[in-house]
Amino acid sequence: MAEINERRVEQQLRNFERAIGAYQNDEPFARFLGRFFKENKQMGSSDRRMTSRLCYNYFRIGNALSDTGIRDRLIVAEFLCETESDLVSLYQPTWVEWLSYSIADKVDFLKNEVSFDLNDVFPFAGYLSDAIDFISLAQAQLMQPDLFIRVKKGSTLRVENELNHHRIAFEQCGDNAYRLANGTRLQDLRKIEGDYEVQDLSSQKTLDFIPVQKEDKWWDACAASGGKSLMILDIYPNVDLLVSDIRLSILRNLDERFMKAKIRTSYRKKILDLTNDIHGLMEGEAFDGILLDAPCSGSGTWGRTPEMIQQLNISDIALYAERQRNIASRVIPYLKEGGVLVYLTCSVFKAENEEVISFLKEVHGLKVEAMETIKGYDNKADNMFAAQLRKG
Repeated sequence: MAEINERRVEQQLRNFERAIGAYQNDEPFARFLGRFFKENKQMGSSDRRMTSRLCYNYFRIGNALSDTGIRDRLIVAEFLCETESDLVSLYQPTWVEWLSYSIADKVDFLKNEVSFDLNDVFPFAGYLSDAIDFISLAQAQLMQPDLFIRVKKGSTLRVENELNHHRIAFEQCGDNAYRLANGTRLQDLRKIEGDYEVQDLSSQKTLDFIPVQKEDKWWDACAASGGKSLMILDIYPNVDLLVSDIRLSILRNLDERFMKAKIRTSYRKKILDLTNDIHGLMEGEAFDGILLDAPCSGSGTWGRTPEMIQQLNISDIALYAERQRNIASRVIPYLKEGGVLVYLTCSVFKAENEEVISFLKEVHGLKVEAMETIKGYDNKADNMFAAQLRKG
């Protein structure tokens, strides 16, 4: 084992403490960290990588050991999230032999060592959707999800050849889904730009709930980054598609993304605030299908944004659910009789998932044809909820 440079570890700790101390919990940590690094140009690439690692590991333990000092909490986080750690070796040498054990074993070990409680890692156990296994979810929170791409129809061989050319390891985990290592240099793959999209595995699985027929009229009501629309247009190029979102900048970004993806199908777009009345902007519209990827807590994606665990208040869950019910109520009038509403969230909370579906059944008379909690924690992927409902 290489000798540990104590001065180097201390410098890493100082960088970590400066970054955590400067973060105000008012924006995604990735955005803050990019700005922090620009303001601290003296930090080299290895300093930046280690600061990022330490911060994200620290966030992964949620509210665990909240009465403990920041450095001691970080050592626990490093122990749980890594298989090798100079920090653990230096400050908790008796733990080192446990570093290579499973997360479950390490959690059990820490119960006796520091009274570690997995319930504090994800402090919302009583609010989960029925199908979610809390232990599996909370343990997965201690691991970074993998990087996934969706390969466009007809581009499989081209993409695989380019991945092999750059010696990028990959695993095919679906017809068009590929798993890559985190940190893969996608910028090296410019030659195949447009032949693939970065899209989480669970997000790709939602296509099973979107029953598009040839020349159907569909509305992607909360298009955001446009990943679902790209997937639909790739598989169903004859669909008549309307995409909408609340901000013009989002729709402009969509145009750029569609262009890069070489989407040749024409589509319409509208700026719509679905929290307000939209009748004047949607008069005369009627759709065979509406895709509602509803704004939500994002709790199913906290493996990628673990800082959010400490930012969500329990009262926020009810507010998200109320907004989802309101938005769904505004889009349903534009669904044809016999048409399909696809309701999606990246939340693990029952109030945002099954309870919204109950509302759609009871208040709007929709019939549930399929419903699933997509448990990404089984695949080092995001967690999602998907339901297919029919009108009439």
